[in-house]
Amino acid sequence: MRGDIMMQLNPSFVCWFIEHTREFHAQEDVLLPEEPDEGDEDWIDEALAEHGENVLYLELKNAVDDLDPGFQAELVALMWLGRGDYGAEEWNAALVEARAGWNPRTADYLLATPMAADYLAEGLAMLGHDCEDET
Repeated sequence: MRGDIMMQLNPSFVCWFIEHTREFHAQEDVLLPEEPDEGDEDWIDEALAEHGENVLYLELKNAVDDLDPGFQAELVALMWLGRGDYGAEEWNAALVEARAGWNPRTADYLLATPMAADYLAEGLAMLGHDCEDET
């Protein structure tokens, strides 16, 4: 882990979430928008409309929903880091923004984001964690 950058969320959980999100996104009937309009949350509903009965989707959604909102915000901030919205040195700023924007739809936001698993893996790497070391 990098010196002054502290992530409270267990990296093993993030790695589990990454692995299973990749499985969910790889399913044949999962179609995600290439460029979601983040200012309008309708894209989330459209992307996930057909998956209310999908067991993997429900498992992932429930796992995130069961997290404390602070941990949910860390997942979002980590995704933003890996997506390039913030640099590793801006972790605290990303976390402040994610906490300020938290809402109960965090799981759907993460699961509807194309490449979320890759972004989370990259964010973890930027903070000095590697899923191969966590499994």
